[in-house]
Amino acid sequence: MGKGGGCVPSKKKLPITTTVPAAAEDGDNLPESHSPTATNAAADDGPITTTISSEPARNLKLFIVFYSMYGHVEGLARRMKRGADSVDGVEAVLYRVPETLPEEVLIKMRAPPKDDSIPVMDSPAELACADGLLFGFPTRYGCMAAQMKAFFDSTGQLWREQKLAGKPAGFFVSTGTQGGGQETTAWTAITQLAHHGMLFVPIGYTFGAGMFKMETPRGGSPYGAGVFAGDGTREPSDTELALAEHQGKYMAAIVKRLAWA
Repeated sequence: MGKGGGCVPSKKKLPITTTVPAAAEDGDNLPESHSPTATNAAADDGPITTTISSEPARNLKLFIVFYSMYGHVEGLARRMKRGADSVDGVEAVLYRVPETLPEEVLIKMRAPPKDDSIPVMDSPAELACADGLLFGFPTRYGCMAAQMKAFFDSTGQLWREQKLAGKPAGFFVSTGTQGGGQETTAWTAITQLAHHGMLFVPIGYTFGAGMFKMETPRGGSPYGAGVFAGDGTREPSDTELALAEHQGKYMAAIVKRLAWA
């Protein structure tokens, strides 16, 4: 993924306990469904009980895939990972989408260098490896930035094969001003999920009192976490970061619940 690796099939094992009659003296065999790897315990004249472990074969994967020019969306993504990783059995993984602007343009726009420790998702096929997805991006006139749109536009093969159908997904955004599209940026992005058959998971008002704070400017909406970037120099507030962490934890819990449904 990003730097190599492939999908690991999901192996969801529910707790199963079955009881079958003990083998008769005439040599009756157990049903074939009783695997030799199962643990059998039986008295000489009692039933045989087979228990299959309910432990998952692997951690569920929540991919946090984002584009960030000045670091604001990245700051939210990192806090989302912290929240998601706090949920037992779920592992969050950060990915960038490819940059579409040439380096000389980024320099003129005074965009800081990107952190190489976060891999670029060069192939959208890697999305199929995730059990859940969170997509983050800044706004451009009330819609997602062109870099993220270009990434979604490259998912045609996944759409043809419906590899993302049924996967839960959510959004988080960055805007320059309070009226810059915190809600419309996420709202207009839902079409990407709909065509893939994905399940949009908003946070609603699950953040509680933090959703109603009016003392200072605060990004975020029922659609997902958000940050106001201003001219690019404003740092995310504590409330904005806390909302992002909440969304990561909330989404991880949803992924876990759906996986075991």
